[in-house]
Amino acid sequence: MNKKLIKKILSGDDNAFSQVVDEYKNYVFAIILNFIKDYDEVENVAQEVFLQVYISLPDFKIENFKGWIGRIAVNKSIDWKRKNAKIYTEERIGNSEEMDNIKELNYCKTPEDMLIQKESREIIYKLCNSIPSIYKDVIIKFYFEEKSYEEIAHEEGTTVKTIASRLYRGRNILKEKWREENETL
Repeated sequence: MNKKLIKKILSGDDNAFSQVVDEYKNYVFAIILNFIKDYDEVENVAQEVFLQVYISLPDFKIENFKGWIGRIAVNKSIDWKRKNAKIYTEERIGNSEEMDNIKELNYCKTPEDMLIQKESREIIYKLCNSIPSIYKDVIIKFYFEEKSYEEIAHEEGTTVKTIASRLYRGRNILKEKWREENETL
């Protein structure tokens, strides 16, 4: 990208910025599509990318404009995935039948998915430490150690029905803690 075009943009020339968008939109879309498969969301993230480019352009000092805009596209895509992973995980916690199948969360296609999953699991584990131990112990054994209701009941010296009840109550408490945690972010 030439410095004259950057100067035009910085002086408020909207046509100059339109040239940048036209020149790099396919490149930005291609990057985002590696992370997000929903075309409507890709468009939204692309708008965020170009907005960030416009806002950050006065601080641009790197010679490789294409690399810089590509990095912004990657970062915005990862941000979108993190945000939506939290929403997805909260929905999973809220639905006890689906939570029983948490193993599905282990399926990851990309390193970014694995990072997001790891962060979510770490947050859930941390939140488990803030709930009463009667529920925490059962949740950790069931979801993190992947033990069955029967195994947990045997270890706890109680019935399967009691374990199911503790899991249900623990999930509800955890769900509330999750919401509180996300409100502070």
